[in-house]
Amino acid sequence: MKKIPIRQLPSPKMELPATGLFNLRKVEDIIGDYDLFHALHRHDFFFILAINRGKGKHEIDFSSHPVANNTVFILRPGQVHQLELKKGSTGYLLEFDRAFYRPTEKNANNRLRKASNKNYCVLDKKRFSKLQEILSAIFQEHSEKQTGYQDAIRSLLDVFFIEFNRQSDTIAIQSPAGNYTQERFEEFMELMDKHIIDHKQVSYYCNLMHLSLYQLNEITKTSLGIKASDLINEQIILEAKRYLCATSSQVKEIADHLGFEDHSYFIRFFRKHTGYSPELYRRQFQLNAV
Repeated sequence: MKKIPIRQLPSPKMELPATGLFNLRKVEDIIGDYDLFHALHRHDFFFILAINRGKGKHEIDFSSHPVANNTVFILRPGQVHQLELKKGSTGYLLEFDRAFYRPTEKNANNRLRKASNKNYCVLDKKRFSKLQEILSAIFQEHSEKQTGYQDAIRSLLDVFFIEFNRQSDTIAIQSPAGNYTQERFEEFMELMDKHIIDHKQVSYYCNLMHLSLYQLNEITKTSLGIKASDLINEQIILEAKRYLCATSSQVKEIADHLGFEDHSYFIRFFRKHTGYSPELYRRQFQLNAV
């Protein structure tokens, strides 16, 4: 079974591993004088791309988004993506792992979870400039590396996610019930990201979240209009697509990896939810990528 290519953050020579990994670069320094293209891959860290000015295309978990001025992309560890950036694009690329920034305070952790479930956001120029000011301050801290700079960066990340969530919310004021539903829904999505390979039963997630089946279904229906079991099926299909399109593994190997003892049942399951056989879906993706 081949693995999806995983890009990892380099370990800084002057920093202790216990501090976690963090990196922040200017997009224009990464691109230089040429267009940038990153083939399909995944990360084991958080990835934030804030484009001040630019053009291109960013495909995240098989959803395609245009790269344009004042856009922000946030990826969770494990998501797959393919990125095209045209020369002349400007902005910041920020990357960090869970060891560097994983807030223990509940509200801060919820803000990170909420933001990382919004892969793509277009902001107006004034609002984007606020985020850019925060990223500029982080860049300065990271460049100068004065005493306590890592703590300063973590504090600035707190501010970044507060501001990002403010700006990306389509509803300015939510009721307490709405906040609770959203937080539990995002928790469910995060748990599926971690456990979907080994656990596909709704009851497993109900137990982890200390919810009844009725309660979890109400959360997913309110958020997306579908039952929890349907969302689990969507996550299984997404993971299958990731391996079909990012590796050359045989369909039987992918079925085994996803926990399907009968690979013919996996083929039927995939066709039912996508309209394609796994092999045809892979060929269509390869043709579109050319």
